Amino acid sequence: MTGALSDVLDEQRDAERRRAVRALLRTPLLTPRDAEYALVRKHAGHLAQWFAREAGWSLRADPGVARLRKVPGDLGDGSRAASVKDGGARARQPFSRRRYVLACLALAALERAEAQVTLGWLVDRVVAFAADEEITRAGIAFTMEDRDERGDLVAVAQLLLSLGALVKVAGDEQAFVNRSGDALYDVDRRVLAVLLSTRRGPSLVAAGDHGARLAAVTEDLVPDTEDGRNRAIRHAITRRLLDDPVLYYADLTAEQRTYLDIQRGPLLKRLTEATGFMAEVRAEGIALIDPTREATDFGMPEEGTEGHATLLLAEYLSERLRARQEIVPVAAAERRMAEFIGEHRAHWRKNVGDPGAERTLTAHALLRLAALRLVRWHGDEVTPLPALARFGYLEATIIGSKDPS
Repeated sequence: MTGALSDVLDEQRDAERRRAVRALLRTPLLTPRDAEYALVRKHAGHLAQWFAREAGWSLRADPGVARLRKVPGDLGDGSRAASVKDGGARARQPFSRRRYVLACLALAALERAEAQVTLGWLVDRVVAFAADEEITRAGIAFTMEDRDERGDLVAVAQLLLSLGALVKVAGDEQAFVNRSGDALYDVDRRVLAVLLSTRRGPSLVAAGDHGARLAAVTEDLVPDTEDGRNRAIRHAITRRLLDDPVLYYADLTAEQRTYLDIQRGPLLKRLTEATGFMAEVRAEGIALIDPTREATDFGMPEEGTEGHATLLLAEYLSERLRARQEIVPVAAAERRMAEFIGEHRAHWRKNVGDPGAERTLTAHALLRLAALRLVRWHGDEVTPLPALARFGYLEATIIGSKDPS
């Protein structure tokens, strides 16, 4: 009986650790308001060792906040931007460059803030910081007199609320946009202190283009030994397997591909056992599938008009992939979306019949498909990727039928 009880307790412990890993992969910053925070704190020692060994990511778990410092496997991937729901929008809207700048200015203001702030207070500080010569030279200006700019600040506040850096006390953001009210927040300094996830402070990086600066602030110091180089390769591959929906062999360097060919079995075994994911290995690459959806930030298929439209467009692009059409014009996708609207508008929301609705739905669908690594979207062109084939359908082939005569 003692052995059986020990086995049950071990399985319960391992299941809790897998849940904690999935929670951190989906939400790398957790506070006591998050259901999984207690699990992460309980198993913090094991989790810190596992993430450091397998992915080279550090975990800080303190009273009040748990922060997994993830470094993307692909620094050039911009398909999964920060996003919030704007006003009455049904789909989450990705952050623009201006919103990212505004978010940085707001965080700089909050570093100097009292325990509580209002949106009106943030406006004054952001406008003052935005007068910096480097920001104006980049062609970015904020006056906060425009309704859209005030809406952008509200979007930033919503993002900080979701992260736990701000905690709402009273007021209404929409009233602030309409100039009929304000909103009051508590500032959580523990969250603010761990938001930045870099190896080096951005102010310590010499001038350069965006890619060079991003690489510099996230650079890992690797010993110039065979073990150090292999560890760096393992970390790079693991980060993409854990953080990206699909790892394509074509995106790997020759060294990474050689390492993965040799170590694929043991590597996938360690990752699947620790996460509860299932490994799907295909000729073009590998995907770790989360059957629980607990680590999934972008799901597919999803309910609603956007979800159905995205699935239909994925099927259309999958047909183009099977037809070996490497590039699909966005205009062609929009025309197909217009046909989908005609076929399904009775079941979709009413405004899909508005002029230009096909462009909006197509853009949303392509953003979702790009984030899932099912397509690449460059300007007016879309490239269907191999994993998109799982959303295609072939004509049924009936076998074993009997002659009716």
